[in-house]
Amino acid sequence: MQPDALATLQQHLITALAQPPVETRRLFHGRGRCWPGLEHVTVDWLQGVLLVSLFRAPADTELDALREILLALGQSVEWLASGAHSLLLQHRYLPDSRMEQLLGEPVEEWLISENGLRYKLDLGIKQNNGLFLDMRYGRRWVQEQARGLRVLNLFAYTCGFSVAAIAGGAEHVVNLDMARAALSRGRDNHRLNEHDLGKVSFLGHELFKSWGKIRKSGPYDLVIVDPPSFQKGSFALDRDYQKILRRLPELLTPTGRVLACINDPDTGPDFLIEGIAAEAPGLVFVQRLENPPEFPDISSDSGLKALVFERVC
Repeated sequence: MQPDALATLQQHLITALAQPPVETRRLFHGRGRCWPGLEHVTVDWLQGVLLVSLFRAPADTELDALREILLALGQSVEWLASGAHSLLLQHRYLPDSRMEQLLGEPVEEWLISENGLRYKLDLGIKQNNGLFLDMRYGRRWVQEQARGLRVLNLFAYTCGFSVAAIAGGAEHVVNLDMARAALSRGRDNHRLNEHDLGKVSFLGHELFKSWGKIRKSGPYDLVIVDPPSFQKGSFALDRDYQKILRRLPELLTPTGRVLACINDPDTGPDFLIEGIAAEAPGLVFVQRLENPPEFPDISSDSGLKALVFERVC
């Protein structure tokens, strides 16, 4: 991070804080490679908490300079007027993703909103805080489409898609994730939004050993597949995604749809389009959802890919 790059970051944040978003948003997305020298930096506005994340170890002098501009930001007119009260620096390149409190009191659990829905985040406890902000349009699409549907949410994590689906009037949502702590947070998120938990199921199982349980609650009008690119011991995108795609026809209603997602910068949308054609030829590609404008990328194939497929009779 050279001085000119840090000056760019500082000015970007001052401008953003001059009119802070009403809801949670990414303020700076260096990982899209649109700002040279800042490719490993992201900044999120968590409605009073500013979270700066580093995805690569900086040199000591670079880290000192970054801390200096962030502390100066915390004394700016824009910061004081924005309502911000805490500034966190997360070292995502470390095994424990250590969180450094630069300003304010320590924050561990924090409530935020997106599209009128509420979510609880963990700050300083885990690598990921509980909601992937680049999927904002995907959750909005699910909420808009969900009325009366039976939904299967694979790799549910903290159930963001499920919250959106129930808010949109889904008949029932089945969430599956092997991380039961994440599903527990998903229950919390539904309760925050005063949802009827009788319409939501939580399966804390490993996907590839649970097809029988999944089919039992089907068939589904909508299946959401949003896996990690790699999860040690359980999922590798290039090895395991096809196994899911070939199972889709047995999970879907005759007019069912699929929202299939990839967030690996080295894997383009053709991976899914060609994979569906080979493994589930009864499904056709309908559209790719746009990504939020706060996630610019020099290559559209590098950012989040959220693709909609539908079954043809």
